[in-house]
Amino acid sequence: MMSAVAEPVPTITAALHPDIIQTLILTRLDGPTLASTACASAHFNQLTSDEHLWRNISIATWPSITHPKLQSLISSFPHRHRSLYSDSFPLLTTRPLAPPSTPAIDRMAELVSAVDLFYRGRPVLTRVAETECDSGWFHGSPFRIDMLESKESVTIPITHPGSDEAFKNDLEQSLTLSWILVDPSRSKSANLSSSRPVFVLRRWTAGDVQARFATVLRVDGETEIQCRITVTCGLKEGGDEVDVREVSMHLEDMDGKNLCGEQSLAVLAAALEFGERRKGRDGEEKERYDAYLERRRERRAVKDRRERLLDLAFIGVSVSAFVSFWVFVLFW
Repeated sequence: MMSAVAEPVPTITAALHPDIIQTLILTRLDGPTLASTACASAHFNQLTSDEHLWRNISIATWPSITHPKLQSLISSFPHRHRSLYSDSFPLLTTRPLAPPSTPAIDRMAELVSAVDLFYRGRPVLTRVAETECDSGWFHGSPFRIDMLESKESVTIPITHPGSDEAFKNDLEQSLTLSWILVDPSRSKSANLSSSRPVFVLRRWTAGDVQARFATVLRVDGETEIQCRITVTCGLKEGGDEVDVREVSMHLEDMDGKNLCGEQSLAVLAAALEFGERRKGRDGEEKERYDAYLERRRERRAVKDRRERLLDLAFIGVSVSAFVSFWVFVLFW
């Protein structure tokens, strides 16, 4: 007597129509969860490849990408909004970057910045800026991108913070920033900002607060470059509004020296092409930045000791030469 072969029990996902999964389930997921779902099975990978899903998630995450310039650039990405999200959502790590080839740098005729500033999760400033990179003036000048024009400010409503110290602490906890840099020549992007400030400074003389966002890029085993983004805010009279007066980015080396355009392009080209992206835990960005500052202090201390030794050696040689000269004059 032949035994009956049990038919496989269909899974819930197999029993549901794909349209139901896409419209009622997948649309409720955030980006990281959707990416994890895509790895669950070939069936889910196919369902989560829908461009509309990633477009909606990307726009909800970064309102600035609705700009026509960004939409045009995203259309040239291999998987459009999914590629943008994959490149730009995770953090750039401090893993050593492979140096880009000279032709790769030469192709970077333009950089496009998409910046979104949030206060308590609500977008308060979205800007897109285009930077021309193919001029000799740009290559030789200090690299800096400003999202606000000179003397321009953007007023945003805030919850009354109370004292000045409370104002500083509120910005430290409530401000988040995204700075997506796009290289149109290679259809690559990366988020160069820490999500939260790594340092907040109350400037009493200027009457404002500077929030610093930063990503540390390790060029090789010893050289590190800080991508520093500065957001300057001033509390308006009445205490329920803030003027955002500056949103800018520049790159500096471990000695605090600003990089020029050509040097910055080399670092940014390597970061966009070879930088490792991964989701960090809460507070990791500040820990990495504090560790970088400690390495910079140690480097400065070693440099100072070396300079002091050179000064002592120079003084010793000078004294010896002086004494030898007078010995020669007096006794010969």
